[in-house]
Amino acid sequence: MYFIEKNLTRLKNGQPTFFLDPKELLDIKKKLGKEKCSIYYPYKDSEKVIIYKKDIPEVLLYEIKVKVPVRHQDILGAMYSLNIAKELFGDILIIDNRYYIYILGLVRNYFESNFLNVKNSTVELEEIDINTFKDYERKYERLELIVSSNRIDTIVSSICHISRSNIDLMIKKKEIILNYEYLKNGSNKLKENDTFSIKRIGKFKYNGILKNTKSNHIIVEILKYL
Repeated sequence: MYFIEKNLTRLKNGQPTFFLDPKELLDIKKKLGKEKCSIYYPYKDSEKVIIYKKDIPEVLLYEIKVKVPVRHQDILGAMYSLNIAKELFGDILIIDNRYYIYILGLVRNYFESNFLNVKNSTVELEEIDINTFKDYERKYERLELIVSSNRIDTIVSSICHISRSNIDLMIKKKEIILNYEYLKNGSNKLKENDTFSIKRIGKFKYNGILKNTKSNHIIVEILKYL
């Protein structure tokens, strides 16, 4: 709640918010009611956005050049290891095996001076035109799963090929995030467009039930973020 109030105060003072995930965006829009504001999308399909009233926020785009292949979570981990809070950077994009990140201009100097390694590779940063991916639409790997229900523990069990009892352990260890909050109850049923992340596995979007099978199971479509 403090984060929401902090961003509302920024807007009241004529400043843009920090980066907001979809849940935070919804919470702030509810608080704002009919108050007129604009939303800044760094690119067409961006997940993390910024609300502003007057001036477009200063957002920078960097290419992260590394010598070995890395994953989204490797870059994310490198950011967190520098204590760069999630509201200070936007989406991380992997396009044609090249890596990009959006950051707020206010952390430019710290980011450039300290973001030196990802995984086992040294990093070269190059700031590029913020509009490079203006019309970019995120790509996904489409998965079809045959499951007994659309409960999240059932879906995660199918993705990871592990038992439901192991899912309970993952929940206790806070290894599953549903809609940007740590999962507390594995019996939650997924709704269309729900997003969830599984530690060490990746991030996914639930796209809904495709059809029922003759054995009383369902076929669901899951989108895995690339």
